Amino acid sequence: MSIIVWIIIGGLAGWAANAIMKTDGGLVKNIVVGIVGALIGGFIMSFFGAAGFTGFNLWSFVVALIGSIVLIWVINLITNRR
Repeated sequence: MSIIVWIIIGGLAGWAANAIMKTDGGLVKNIVVGIVGALIGGFIMSFFGAAGFTGFNLWSFVVALIGSIVLIWVINLITNRR
């Protein structure tokens, strides 16, 4: 069940992050960006002492969204895209 939750939250967070950062991507890219973003967001939140990805809830979506935005920003910084 947890893999399905990661895919659903990852897909939604990746899609939202792509919309916020005005980048394009398909379903698979959104899911990958969201899942990696959830890992990055969990690391960022644990650095500040907050809980990371905790399951199928709003907090986990916010954590994954923050991590996804950071991931897209870093990728754009490295590849010199705007």
